[in-house]
Amino acid sequence: MSLSDPSRRLLLRLGALAPLALAGCTALPQPFRGRPGELARRLRQPPGYRIAVPSSSMLLLTDEDSASLSRAFAQALVASEVPAVAGPGLPLDWQLVAAAERQADQVVPRYALRDADGQALGMLIGQPVPAREWVEGGAPLHARLAAETVPRLATLVGRIDAQRRTGDERAVGAGPPVLRLLPVRGAPGDGNRSLTARMRERLATLGFQVQEEAQGAQFAVQGEVSVVPSRPGQQRVEIVWIVSRRDGEDLGRVLQLNEVPTGTLRGLWGDVAYVVAQEASGGVRDVVFNAGGFPAPAEAARPPA
Repeated sequence: MSLSDPSRRLLLRLGALAPLALAGCTALPQPFRGRPGELARRLRQPPGYRIAVPSSSMLLLTDEDSASLSRAFAQALVASEVPAVAGPGLPLDWQLVAAAERQADQVVPRYALRDADGQALGMLIGQPVPAREWVEGGAPLHARLAAETVPRLATLVGRIDAQRRTGDERAVGAGPPVLRLLPVRGAPGDGNRSLTARMRERLATLGFQVQEEAQGAQFAVQGEVSVVPSRPGQQRVEIVWIVSRRDGEDLGRVLQLNEVPTGTLRGLWGDVAYVVAQEASGGVRDVVFNAGGFPAPAEAARPPA
C-alpha cells in the first residue's frame, strides 16, 4: 500500500518527535541541577539590610504600648527570615516607622519603610481597628497586627532588596571598602566638625571609600564624644568610634581616653583632632579588617592568575 505525499510527511514528523518523547521518560544529564547561576545565588541569600523598628510617638499609644508594638513587629520579621531589631538600630539599618490616624471610631495604622538615608521605600496601610481596642488591646493586639502586616512587609522588602542586588549597586567585596562616616556628636567647641573632617581624611588614606550617605556603604562609623570633670582643674575626654556593618552587626568600638586641663577643648581643636583621627582610624581599620572588609595581605599581594 502506498501512502500519499501528505500522509508520508505526517509520519516523518511523528518519527522525528518520538526520540523527544522517549527522552522525557529516561534519565538525562542535568548539568544545571543544584547550580542556580550567579543571579539566583544572589537572590536566594538573606536580605542584605536589617530593619530597625523604633518606638513611635505617632501611634496614639503610650510609650509602653508603642515599645510593645515595635517588639512584636521585630519578632515577626525575624520569624519571616527578615533581619530586624526593635529600637532605633544602627546607622545602616532601614527603618520601619509606624503611625496611626483616627477616623471616626476607628484607628488606621500606617507603616512607612525608609532606607538608612531616610528615603521612602514603600508604605503599607493596616486594617482599621476599633479605637477602644487600639488603646486597650495591649500585647495580644500588637502581635495580631504584626501577623497581619509582616507577610506583606516581607514581600516588599524582598522586592526592593532583589532590585538592589541585581541593579547598579556596588557589589560587596569589589574595590575598596565603602564606609559611611556620620558626623561626630557631643564634642565641645568645633570638635564635631574638626574630628569628622580629620577622620574622613585619615580613613581615605587607609584605603576606605568614605561617603556621607548610606546607599552602597558596607560599613558605618559613628563618633561620640563626652567631656566630664575628673579632678580639680582637669577634664576626662572620652571618644568612642562605633563600627557597624550593613547587616546590622555591631563589629566593635574604638575607645580613646585622656585628661586635659579644664576648658582646653572649648574652642578650636586643631592638632588635637588630627592626632585623635590618626590614632582612631587605625583602630577602625583593624575592626573592619577582622570582619573581612579588607583582603588579607597575602591575598592582596598575590599576582593575578
